[in-house]
Amino acid sequence: MTTPSPETESNSGDELDSALVTARRQLERAATHVDVDPGVVERLKHPTRVQQVSVPLERDDGSVDVFTGYRAQHDDVRGPYKGGLRYHPEVSAEECTGLSMWMTWKCAVMDLPFGGGKGGIAVDPKSLSEDETERLTRRFAEELRDAVGPTKDVPAPDMGTDAQTMAWFMDAYSMQQGETIPGVVTGKPPVIGGSYGREEAPGRSTAIAAREAIQYYDREVSGTTVAVQGFGSVGANAARLLEDWGATVVAVSDVNGAIYDPDGFDTHAIPTHEEAPGAVLEQDAPETLDNEDILELDVDVVIPAAVGNVITADNADAIEADIVVEGANGPTTFAADTILEERGVPVIPDILANAGGVTVSYFEWLQDINRRQWTLDRVNEELEEHMLEAWDDVREEVDAAGLTWRDAAYVVALSRIAEAKETRGLWP
Repeated sequence: MTTPSPETESNSGDELDSALVTARRQLERAATHVDVDPGVVERLKHPTRVQQVSVPLERDDGSVDVFTGYRAQHDDVRGPYKGGLRYHPEVSAEECTGLSMWMTWKCAVMDLPFGGGKGGIAVDPKSLSEDETERLTRRFAEELRDAVGPTKDVPAPDMGTDAQTMAWFMDAYSMQQGETIPGVVTGKPPVIGGSYGREEAPGRSTAIAAREAIQYYDREVSGTTVAVQGFGSVGANAARLLEDWGATVVAVSDVNGAIYDPDGFDTHAIPTHEEAPGAVLEQDAPETLDNEDILELDVDVVIPAAVGNVITADNADAIEADIVVEGANGPTTFAADTILEERGVPVIPDILANAGGVTVSYFEWLQDINRRQWTLDRVNEELEEHMLEAWDDVREEVDAAGLTWRDAAYVVALSRIAEAKETRGLWP
């Protein structure tokens, strides 16, 4: 399957930019800051392959529906493809391709031996019973069996999927291979080879990035005011950890709306969206807001941790936070990035901030290969070490060349990928 060329992509509106359009623009901009062969940059604008499959599902009532599944594999010069599987009605080849590109940069920024992949099924997971979800997942695993594997492509949970989904996927793959292969996916339950701390990792890394950014700009975490859009796994874990470190979380939101209290919330007492959908608005709070309004609060740090494209050209001028830390994938559009840069508002990019997920997935992959499970303390210590090393690598580029944090992260990633491609060569 081919993907749209840059020339055919829409530039007519900031709101319409897809993950692929944004990823390509970010790549082109970063390439101006680093000495990389233009051929490498051109190659990285396109995925190695995008597989589309039909996934038939027998419904509980005996009827049959057929859904479309995808797996985009962007680049594997540094190692197997790595990235999530999502179940969402708007999953498409283009979306998976753009997200797989971000995974390539994310793995390179963290210096992990992986390339980028992403996939999923165009389905509303809320429309499926548990038995239907299992049957759909097992059939999807069979359709992708030749494309994935612990040394080829290693999926993980994403939007609409979870540890149980990965368990079903791993079991279906293993049954067809004739042996248990836990390393085919990450994000599994620990009882079958998953890693402790994997679910909390993206939120933990987002909190670490926020902490380092706060300190970089000569502030103290204690007393820093924080607003978190999206009280799911990423947002909740980031908020709770920052609160533990002394920050004051003054606003949180879920899909139904936001709550605000200038004195701060006990975030540990608020259930996540997964634990109790709608629980945010059930909390006692002096003020409720629309979900979008939380981004425009006058706080020290705002963390968009819900979905993509929430900070756009339409609201970038209204962002009053001193620092933006991206917990979600692609929450800031290219046009909004430019506006925030002109205003002097630093944005800590998703490919650094929320990279804890793929980093602990790497730890899980290592544990599966060695058949030896790590303790939670070791996982968190290793994650902290990897995050600080990556932060320092990016910070050095920020300080040396006066780049934005996003440009600096891309320079680090692109330099590593280009060096690997130059070393391996182009064959034939």
